[in-house]
Amino acid sequence: MRDQGKSCVETRGQYAAKGKAMDLKLTNKSVLVTGASKGIGQAIAEAFAAEGARVVLAARSASDLERIAATIKNNGGEAIACPTDLTCPDEVQALVDKTIACFGSIHVLVNNAGGVVDGFPKFETLSDEDWFKTFDVNLFSTVRLTRAVLPQMRQQKWGRIINIASELALQPDGDMPHYAASKAAILNLTKNISKEYALDGILINAVSPGMIATQAVEEMATETAKRIGISAAEVLSRFVTKRRPHLELRRPGRSEEVAAIVLFLASEAASYITGTNIRVDGGSVAGL
Repeated sequence: MRDQGKSCVETRGQYAAKGKAMDLKLTNKSVLVTGASKGIGQAIAEAFAAEGARVVLAARSASDLERIAATIKNNGGEAIACPTDLTCPDEVQALVDKTIACFGSIHVLVNNAGGVVDGFPKFETLSDEDWFKTFDVNLFSTVRLTRAVLPQMRQQKWGRIINIASELALQPDGDMPHYAASKAAILNLTKNISKEYALDGILINAVSPGMIATQAVEEMATETAKRIGISAAEVLSRFVTKRRPHLELRRPGRSEEVAAIVLFLASEAASYITGTNIRVDGGSVAGL
């Protein structure tokens, strides 16, 4: 498999040699990141590459993945673009097989794929199909991919699985009940399977971002700003004031701030952490 992997590798990742990153001992770790074509997933993939990891980028958009992989390679990193529909079990297994064929193993899995597939509907307007689709994209994509990587991680007696949830899993705000419920299920799943696989050397944790200024959020703010005649910054400020009253830092977070926590959980520095959920929300969740 290692010989076959050499044909898949174009450039060895050496970001760390440029002095851009602290040493988290992630050099040459094989990392699979889903939802890697934009936003938080892109930031996570680029951050791993900056630490010298070998990164597999998975999402549906082939063009976006190729662009990000090219950027990583141009900066001395190592990345492979693998367009994948995680709602298709055959494609999930093919993704895992390709990652192992190219890099010999999977050390870290970041289940970041997901989202709201049908806007911001109210509860009474949601059909059963809306619920099924949302859970398929958010929860079952995590289930399928985690199930597929576990045998190899158990064999090597080492693994890190980080599931990206949401502050809405802990503090729903009245919108998107199907999305919030699917993310809450991810937290439950994380705790459950962390107990089952701890003695196999596999640490499984979750990260719950709050309001993050991803490209999608910024585009939405820009569109709203044009419609009502104010700046995009003012749109975000009003949203924070009205809808996130406990966001103590009074600003959206950055994707890189989420990525930093994911890298920590993937590193040996977090070797005594499993089954936990780390909120990256600027204080937005009011509870303990």
